[in-house]
Amino acid sequence: MFFIRLCLRPERFFLVTTWLLLITWGSLFLPEPAWAGETFHRVRAKGVLRCGVSEGIPGFSVRDAKGRWTGIDADFCRALAAAIFRDPEKVVFVPLKTSERFPTLRSGKIDILLRNTTWTMSREAGLGIRFAGVAYYDGQGFMVRKNNKIKRISDLKGATICVQKGTTHEDNLVDYFQMKKWTYRPLVVESLMQNRNNLTTGRCQAFTSDRSELAAVQSQLPGGAKDYVILSGQISKEPLSPAVKTGDNEWFTLVEWVLFALTEAEERGITQENVRSLAATRGNPGRDRFLGTTGNLGKLLGVSSDWTVMAIASGGNYGEIFERNLGRKSVLNLDRGPNRLWTKGGLMYAPPFR
Repeated sequence: MFFIRLCLRPERFFLVTTWLLLITWGSLFLPEPAWAGETFHRVRAKGVLRCGVSEGIPGFSVRDAKGRWTGIDADFCRALAAAIFRDPEKVVFVPLKTSERFPTLRSGKIDILLRNTTWTMSREAGLGIRFAGVAYYDGQGFMVRKNNKIKRISDLKGATICVQKGTTHEDNLVDYFQMKKWTYRPLVVESLMQNRNNLTTGRCQAFTSDRSELAAVQSQLPGGAKDYVILSGQISKEPLSPAVKTGDNEWFTLVEWVLFALTEAEERGITQENVRSLAATRGNPGRDRFLGTTGNLGKLLGVSSDWTVMAIASGGNYGEIFERNLGRKSVLNLDRGPNRLWTKGGLMYAPPFR
């Protein structure tokens, strides 16, 4: 700058320096392209999305008889892949133990974690991960054999209770029984399979977990609902959410808006069957914008203008995914409860697409 001042007359020096300052100042406020994130770059470069899932929980992530991953978590992975690649099959599913999920995500060995994971403050603030929105509202409950004397949660005083290590259920159990001033004997194990076996062999009188997970285990047990019952009531809030590594806002934003898109589609009556025909017509400004028929919201996320069409076409809207995997069309036959749309008394709600 000093050299420039020596070479220029005062009025020219003022013009040049003002011009340089304006360029520098303006560059600070130019938005970065939506595809600038490290994770998104890696996913696009590899041409595949790596999803961390459970080792096998019906309704959420489990292999069917043909080896294909099914469940609400698996379907969301495919919807995300469809939004990115226009192909829902560009997914690699990585089964993880409970203790492996957060280290694997933070190491970059997976791009997203979808493994019945509860959104908590300590996990988000302390583990270097971010939760992209609630995919399923759940709560912790208890399952027991029908032929014992336990009919309600209060009957668990003094009981041996199976619980999985490294979960929110372990801490919730301590808090709840301390609050009630009840005694109990925890049997803490590493895997869901161990808990299931301990319940069936009588090593514990009850098994505690998310109510949805208890329903999944119940569906696999010999005798099923005839021999095992999930007690009424719950002792915690368990909002299950997709999780990504902290530090990549572009990737986080894409993941959360794909989740919102599935909810918005249900509210608008857009289904796997009709999404392409609706996208081919015009006349509803809000729907046209949502489906990319007008405008280009996809550009803000670094994906194609019809990213919502591709995501919905991969497996349907949120309601379709829920009913197929967890609801009336599934073996779990769960009521939607708080997972209904906000217009039907539930908590599922998407911000405006504009």
